[in-house]
Amino acid sequence: MKKILYTVLALAACVSLTQCNNFLNTPSPAQSDDAFVTSTVSETFKTLAYCYGTYKSVAGGGNYNWNDVGDAEYYPEYMSNNGRIGYLRPKEAGADNKSGQFNNLFKIIGRCARVADILAEKDEVKNATGVNDWTQLYGEAWTMWAYCYTELVRHFGDVPFGIENQIVEEYTLTSRYDILDACIAKLKEVEGKMYDLGQGGITAERMSRTFANMLIAEANLMAGGYQTLRTDVEGLYGNVSFETMYTNTADKAIFARRSDWQSYYTEAQTYFRKVVSGERKGSLRLITTDDRGLDNPFQRELNYIMDNEVAPSSIFEVGNVAPQQSERPYSQGRPSDGGNANNAPCKVFSGIRVIPTAYYQVWEDGDKRWDASAVVTGSDGKGNEALVNLGTGSRLSGGIAINKWDISKMKEPYTVAPRKSGMNYVFFRMNNTMLKLAEVDLALNNAGEATSLINELRSRAGVAPLATATVDDLILEYKRECIGEGDVKFAEIRTGKFTELGKAMRAELKEVIAGLEDDGYYTFDNGRTISCFVWTKLVDISGNGKGVNTHNRVDGDPVLSPGWRGIYDYTQISAVAGVVTGTTHNLAIEGLFTPYIPDEITVTWVDAKTSEETSKTVNTSGMTPKQLSDLLYTGSDQNKSGDDPIYKSISAVTPDGYKCADWAIKMVSEQGTLWDYNMLSGIELSDVPFYFHPIPRETLDQSKGKVTNGYGLPQV
Repeated sequence: MKKILYTVLALAACVSLTQCNNFLNTPSPAQSDDAFVTSTVSETFKTLAYCYGTYKSVAGGGNYNWNDVGDAEYYPEYMSNNGRIGYLRPKEAGADNKSGQFNNLFKIIGRCARVADILAEKDEVKNATGVNDWTQLYGEAWTMWAYCYTELVRHFGDVPFGIENQIVEEYTLTSRYDILDACIAKLKEVEGKMYDLGQGGITAERMSRTFANMLIAEANLMAGGYQTLRTDVEGLYGNVSFETMYTNTADKAIFARRSDWQSYYTEAQTYFRKVVSGERKGSLRLITTDDRGLDNPFQRELNYIMDNEVAPSSIFEVGNVAPQQSERPYSQGRPSDGGNANNAPCKVFSGIRVIPTAYYQVWEDGDKRWDASAVVTGSDGKGNEALVNLGTGSRLSGGIAINKWDISKMKEPYTVAPRKSGMNYVFFRMNNTMLKLAEVDLALNNAGEATSLINELRSRAGVAPLATATVDDLILEYKRECIGEGDVKFAEIRTGKFTELGKAMRAELKEVIAGLEDDGYYTFDNGRTISCFVWTKLVDISGNGKGVNTHNRVDGDPVLSPGWRGIYDYTQISAVAGVVTGTTHNLAIEGLFTPYIPDEITVTWVDAKTSEETSKTVNTSGMTPKQLSDLLYTGSDQNKSGDDPIYKSISAVTPDGYKCADWAIKMVSEQGTLWDYNMLSGIELSDVPFYFHPIPRETLDQSKGKVTNGYGLPQV
């Protein structure tokens, strides 16, 4: 079980170090405080625990805060300011769009650097001949310092550097390459002073030597990969030369990688290998068996998080403890229409969704990662499974959701309030580290090792091995393993595939929507079909009217395909048992992958003016999907009914109780809004992708004009 409480340390931290509002005003603690800060290991750890807690509550927060979507994911609210970066339209957001994250990352940096400087003077650190608890803390402080700088570079590009804990009159931007070089150097200096994962009581909820080695590799990967760069600040990148893929003259930016990228990738390869299979692996392992008897080791890995346990496959998890704020599953998990207190379960916003073209095509038949990663149902908040819809919005509206963090799959579902489940944020795992190693191997022409790594992941997923992996294969494996976690976008950027894949996704969406309009369905090359409508009904599969979580997919069974969904039996939780409605709680779905034409339906129209209902039975057995779609079009308040009056709604039910439900028809009715603007629409404005957040106004103002936002981003 998780052991670290990151939330009980604010008071102690305020005693030892003074909190600041922004990084420019970070004061050093008085000398009289230094002895107290370093009086015991536990007192010193409180100062670092404050940093972990700050990262958790403000700077980390998961992908909802950063909206790291690629060509397989999207933000579901049309034109929301939360999704500007995800749309690749950062110019439409103000300069303070992510000021909280920016300032708090610098706050952590200042605190960590000061703690490290104090610890450097302790005899237990200065005179250490091996690793001890004090050297661990020293290395941990600098590792967190380096991690926060890499986060700034990842999300803001070039930023001020090296002025923490100083009173400065002037400052300017520092090249991201210089920042990453400094982080790499510092990590190399301190990693040998830290415990490997599993040693000295260090779990993935703290930064270990294993994590520090992974971060050395990560920083090298960031430095060597393709990225969007500024051309408006003369001399910013010094003597670094570039291989340029795209140029945007108007906004003064290029998409390029440094010409000496191979040296960075070679070092990344060395350190990734140490973590994946070498001397720095520690207790880290890839989960390849399912000790629950459910035959899905990929999902087993995820269930550690839903069980509020630290996964043995995790390199770093940001700790959460109920009832403190936790964005998982609220902003990234399986949705719920529940309310804000004591519901079954409570509201789950679900701010990251899966583009249908990815859902229907990315995973191969039999891939155990498919259903465990993406889900077409959530909860109505009253103990019943419910279908999502593909229209704009949140909760059950908004589209196909991420299935990796689900209240219903917890051992003890948290039902008191949203955003308080206690689930950790898992950012670095064995699987995405293996994929990053495969990425550098492919770039360095070591396809054999890359293929072996990818096939190890494919083996645990139950799919056939690849003969020889390519970069395109690699990107697909990123999606299969890491969708919804922020990795897909940055892998596509580093490999130079982001613009190409983004434009291809948008073109394919238009083709799919045209097919839906013309035929009522669209069939992909793999034979799977997406239809305008599907048919659903609530059923009892428990035999006693209780909800059931389903597991492995059973093709052809409308309740068990897709798998890894269902619903927890919320009648077992006394506080919310009275919220549960009905006696059938699991959802059966027909028509999700093959067009479903009932033999007969009863259609009910409701007059928009009089609210009068009209019902009739229609023989539909000979209809085409297009004819059925025309009959059942429910995409707006002015629906087609086949009769003269204008009706506000239409419902249809088969003799065995299946009800017609909107599915891809929402892609047709909202093709000019959600299914255009939110789908990386900024890629049509510039081949150079603008995925960075703006530097906040306060930092710009106090720099006296020496720090500006690039890429055409706002200055105010």
